Amino acid sequence: MPFGRLFRVPWLRPVVGAWPWALVAVALVAVRLSKGALLSDAYAVISRPFWPGSAQKEWLQAAQQLDQQTRLSQLELDNRRLRHLLDLQRADPGKVTAPVISREPGDWWHQLVLGAGGLQGIRPGDSVIAPGGLIGRVDSVTPTTARVVLLTDSASKVGVWVARTQRHGLLTGVGSSRPVLRFLEKDPQVRPGDVVVTSPASTLVPPGLSVGVIQSVDEKAVPATLAVVQLSAPVASVDWVQVLTRRGPAPAGT
Repeated sequence: MPFGRLFRVPWLRPVVGAWPWALVAVALVAVRLSKGALLSDAYAVISRPFWPGSAQKEWLQAAQQLDQQTRLSQLELDNRRLRHLLDLQRADPGKVTAPVISREPGDWWHQLVLGAGGLQGIRPGDSVIAPGGLIGRVDSVTPTTARVVLLTDSASKVGVWVARTQRHGLLTGVGSSRPVLRFLEKDPQVRPGDVVVTSPASTLVPPGLSVGVIQSVDEKAVPATLAVVQLSAPVASVDWVQVLTRRGPAPAGT
């Protein structure tokens, strides 16, 4: 008998109409007896195509290992930096270690603000060094902060000389990462790679502080030879510095 004709038999109509509910009841009883195992098995079968394969597992493990290595490397760098800062604080009572607390993107190569000031003995004119060498001089102070004009600022002019030839010049900022060195004579006999330090004749900064290395030389510059200097201190990314405090009167010049 065709299935459609079953509904025409009066006594079979209740049975045919109730069979879906019977299936539901059987399924519920099965789930009850298996304590959810059937549902778990069904979910596993349905989701199996989406499980990560061996290649995906290797990628995940490699990503986790890379993340752990990155975190470990960062912790090691932080530890070395903190140990270096502790050494700086113990090194010399005439040096004040201070954090960089402010730096405007538009003035990145011009100035920065330190989290130490007059209360710590910092005064205008004090030299500021970072790991590697001189980066600038204190321009103004408050009791708790100090504003530093960097060597890369166009207003900065510091007397320096080339250690190899002992030829003097004036390091002048140009508002970018590399200041220029204007020599006082036409033929200073310098070349790329020469080390530049603060001049013993300078009255504004202590002599012999590391400044940088000559990158290029323009012998055709007028009125005298000009050189581009790569600073030895990381001016672009410095976050802690030392201020060389002085007890004498603050200098009036720049």
